[in-house]
Amino acid sequence: MKIPYGESNFKKVITGGYVYIDKTAYIAQLETAGSYHFLLRPRRFGKSLFVSMLWHYYDMAHQHEFEALFGKLYIGQYPTPLKNSYQVLLMDFSGIATATPERVYEGFAASVNTSLGDFLHRYGYAPEVFARISGKAAPEEKIRIFFEAVKMAGQKILLLIDEYDHFANTLLAEDLSLFQCIMGKGGFVRSFYEVLKSATMTGVLDRLFVTGVTPLMLDSLTSGFNIAENLSIHAGFNAAMGFTHLETQGLLQPLADQCGLETDTLMADVTDWYNGYRFHVDANETVFYSDMVLYFAKHFDRDNCTYPKRMLDENIASDYRKIMALFQIGDRDANYQVLNDLINNGDVLAVQQRKFELDKHFDRNDFISLLAYMGFVTISGETMTQTRFAIPNHVIRELYFQYFKVELEQRNQLKLSNQTLPVAIETLALQGDLQPLAVEMQQVLAGLSNRDLIKLDEKHIKTLLLTLLYQFPIYFIHSEREMDKKYPDVLLLERSPFAVKYQNILKKAMAQPVGKPKSRRGLRRCKVIYNCLQLPPYPSFVLG
Repeated sequence: MKIPYGESNFKKVITGGYVYIDKTAYIAQLETAGSYHFLLRPRRFGKSLFVSMLWHYYDMAHQHEFEALFGKLYIGQYPTPLKNSYQVLLMDFSGIATATPERVYEGFAASVNTSLGDFLHRYGYAPEVFARISGKAAPEEKIRIFFEAVKMAGQKILLLIDEYDHFANTLLAEDLSLFQCIMGKGGFVRSFYEVLKSATMTGVLDRLFVTGVTPLMLDSLTSGFNIAENLSIHAGFNAAMGFTHLETQGLLQPLADQCGLETDTLMADVTDWYNGYRFHVDANETVFYSDMVLYFAKHFDRDNCTYPKRMLDENIASDYRKIMALFQIGDRDANYQVLNDLINNGDVLAVQQRKFELDKHFDRNDFISLLAYMGFVTISGETMTQTRFAIPNHVIRELYFQYFKVELEQRNQLKLSNQTLPVAIETLALQGDLQPLAVEMQQVLAGLSNRDLIKLDEKHIKTLLLTLLYQFPIYFIHSEREMDKKYPDVLLLERSPFAVKYQNILKKAMAQPVGKPKSRRGLRRCKVIYNCLQLPPYPSFVLG
């Protein structure tokens, strides 16, 4: 079984014998929904493979390969009249440098130039056309000449844009004023999309499909390209990217069969780690993070029948750490409070935003909505006036606690030990001794500022404990999980492939803190420590 982890070329996946989760039924849905669409999803959620699928389906140059590529898929059985009927222009705006305004401009123009050159060569246009395009510096001039040439050839095209906002997200995290300059009125990006809008009016640009992560640029494009529909939070497209429960089970069933694993147990674990995404409150089901499921399947140890040592794909972690810089947008303290509420309470309420107007105040509703587009939170319900957002799964919770550690250190000018903390966690796992971890907790509490001590309560103490535990992957960590109609504060269960001698239930106890408290209120609230109860050694203890 070949797992297409990291693969985004549809033809390679189909002809190379890889497993493919069939998403071709959405082609007809897109055609029914109109001609110009935005569909936003978190990083590595299958967007590029979806775009590649559309390219191979609609491109007239791939007509002779239709049966080989789509014959066994849904759309091969039920093709639409538009199959293989377009010359397709494919653009990808990832990889554009953002160091200076000049670098952004040059990178955007170079990307446009390359995409247009590939198109013209693929469909046999005269070399003089590309020479004229290359002679222009402005991206809007390049694309205008291109559309003139396509119109003269009597063609209508499909334009596919992947990662339309990749450079903009990076730019926003680094320099808000530069972002506003480039994306705002008179900026070259808006001018570029104005040309696209003109091409739809002349009939040259017949269809458009754009992917990205956030709607941060949608407001910037309002006057430049205001005819596209944002399908990102439509219930009917909830599972267009990502995997459903049935799709995930079909992918992982061979692993369960090979290793003699209980399918329900395997799916329960993978659900805890990777499921939970809902992009519309009325969506029938949540979806799994496709990249993470593929990562799990590829790195599953088939010889020893054990899970990957790290359930969090490091590529995902790296991407999200970069995006975490967006936590600096607007009021940093207010954003930190949202993070605090999420990891302490499990969810937050906000009015969901469909686009962002960054020339105005960026408030709490904007920030939480931005987290939802990035995949840091997901829709879990609604009230009469607001949407409820929650942490979707265990890997995102792990990322939150890793980021919380960084924030904790920066806000309090302290440094958690990289030498003694691992030893403390191992001592708990192998010897059942909580004391070294309690010492680590006391050291963190002693280093907190008055600002944080004033707000400290039992819930925050547990958060500090979880922050320490989440720095290492050896336990499956549960907070307030039901056990025999009781809810232990923290439940630490062994997880494959780590063999621990002790699983643990941690519950609150009362004791005086070590060290001099910084305030009387801090003294009253810092009395909480944790007692440890060992569970029977794995696998004799099984949590239902």
